[in-house]
Amino acid sequence: MSISRKTILIILSFFAIYVIWGSTYLLNKIAVSNLPPFFLASVRFLTASGLIFIIAKVSKISLKITSKQLKNTAIAGFLFLTFGNGVVVWALKYVDSGFAALEISAQPLVVLLLLRFLQGKRISLMSFFGVVLGFIGIFLLVGQKEILSQDGQILGMATIFACMVSWAYASIFVGKADLPSNHFVNTGYQMLCGGVFLGFISLILNESWSWPSTWQKEVQWSMLGLILFGSLIAFTAFNYLLKTVSPEKVATSTYVNPIIALILGWWVLNEQISLQSICAAFILLTGVYFINSNRKFKLRAHGR
Repeated sequence: MSISRKTILIILSFFAIYVIWGSTYLLNKIAVSNLPPFFLASVRFLTASGLIFIIAKVSKISLKITSKQLKNTAIAGFLFLTFGNGVVVWALKYVDSGFAALEISAQPLVVLLLLRFLQGKRISLMSFFGVVLGFIGIFLLVGQKEILSQDGQILGMATIFACMVSWAYASIFVGKADLPSNHFVNTGYQMLCGGVFLGFISLILNESWSWPSTWQKEVQWSMLGLILFGSLIAFTAFNYLLKTVSPEKVATSTYVNPIIALILGWWVLNEQISLQSICAAFILLTGVYFINSNRKFKLRAHGR
């Protein structure tokens, strides 16, 4: 029995959003060990946006954008990528990649609470139960003595939480904002704006800039993986799945990415995984499942 081309594409696409997006935490951790965080993130997104615009031109996709759309993509790019991603890269100097991925998996919880506070939307019983489990999981995750005793861990965890609020607010913002109708072009402009902002921050902080030829081999490969796989291939797979399968199935990446990040961090970087972290992960992801299973998804791709 032969497997259809569509089935193969779906399998490969799920592999992309599960494994590739899950591995971006590891790749960022490796790169930030040798490169300044905001310079790293700026190079990644500026290069990715350039490649997106080239592909769009070759594919004869219109790059036209109105002034209002440009303003909105700039706001989204700042919230999603400049603050939401760039500052997470900075936090990875202090926090393990798997730990960061687990904390970020609670983003649906933050979105739900913001919708309640900003728009007055009621929280259903199932979602409320998910919120309770989410808080228990986060408490178990961040309350470990061996983690709290390490230098910079509390600052890193607090910073990542601030980034989650930024992502959550951005998710609500783009749901109503006037943005380019083509998701590929929309992401290209968001990456361009986010990369420019990150470059300015890097200059203000007086980070040292360098040519890729001077980077260590593992950093070069990590950056290549972030640009080609994390920003382009996985994003394309994400959009393909949104048009092919149900949004609920696509959203399962929320549960798989942290597990992939934990395994890769342990395997490649020898990051320690405690029993309490495993229990916290199970409780937290169960809570996220209860929240997501009771919502109608309107997923937005913004690059990881």
